[in-house]
Amino acid sequence: MTKRQVIKAVLDGEKPPYVPWSFSFTQEAHERLLQHYGTDQLEPFLHNHFLGLGNGIGFFEDAGNDRVRDVFGVIWDRSIDKDIGIVEHAPLTAPSLKGYEFPDPLSDLFFADMPERIATYGDRFRVFSIGFSLYERAWTLRGMENLMIDFLDHPTFVHELLRAISDYNIAQARKAMTFDIDAVHFGDDWGQQHGLQMGPALWREFIYPELKRMYGAVREAGKYISIHSCGDVDELFDDLVEIGLNCFNPFQPEVMDVATLIPQYRGRLTFHGGLSTQKTLPFGTPEDVRAETRRLISLGRDGSYILSPAHAVEGDVPLDNMLAFIDEALSQPGFCG
Repeated sequence: MTKRQVIKAVLDGEKPPYVPWSFSFTQEAHERLLQHYGTDQLEPFLHNHFLGLGNGIGFFEDAGNDRVRDVFGVIWDRSIDKDIGIVEHAPLTAPSLKGYEFPDPLSDLFFADMPERIATYGDRFRVFSIGFSLYERAWTLRGMENLMIDFLDHPTFVHELLRAISDYNIAQARKAMTFDIDAVHFGDDWGQQHGLQMGPALWREFIYPELKRMYGAVREAGKYISIHSCGDVDELFDDLVEIGLNCFNPFQPEVMDVATLIPQYRGRLTFHGGLSTQKTLPFGTPEDVRAETRRLISLGRDGSYILSPAHAVEGDVPLDNMLAFIDEALSQPGFCG
């Protein structure tokens, strides 16, 4: 089976020949691995099963002084966080879309390299990613505190804003699905270490209806749906499965019971993540990392699980710990490289 076929089997609730994986690394961790392997291309050493396409967290232009501007007009401070940044300027200074123009969702920026990448990595499961896909896009445009107030004081505006964002995403996803892809991935953090940022009632009132529209457009085209949503959000899993979700990431073991959820949802929802980036990877020994990785592989042998650290691996993770989980994945019986 190709990597693409293995992932499809897992998402379809079948037992795979081995537990597949897809790893990602922040800039600092990525550079350390490149140096270790003596290469400028990491993928041949990782054998990732996903092929990431599209914009991920978006495209940015330099705004000077360690600042960048995204295509929505948000300015990000990257003086400390070099990978994403902190929102410094949100363009919607009032609860209104009057005078604001959304960027072009069909810009070639998002699609130009797709044919070449698909041809180069044809054996992988092809995933078109839309980052900051709804709630996160809303608060980056409006400001976190302002949006939280708007939920209560300006609900009509929030519905209008979220509808405009989901329209943008649906248009972009529909164009992406004219290419030979397998899934659309939406990134949108709703959780905290304990519970939802906006609470379940507001999530179901504002977020859920637009997710249903976006997921519906993808499922109508016969594609899989994957999401990334940090934090303690497992109370939403049944709602998400109901509207078509296939794969959930990051699956943080600090806030979710990994050993319970994998068998509980097997055949209905696949989990991608599970390896602790808050405890084991930065603070454990290589043997701790190997032990946790083996436990996750054991939990996932019957399907509905894709091995990965819960988030992109940070620069504070020792090199030997990174090499430990990579080695455990690649050493599985049944994987032939």
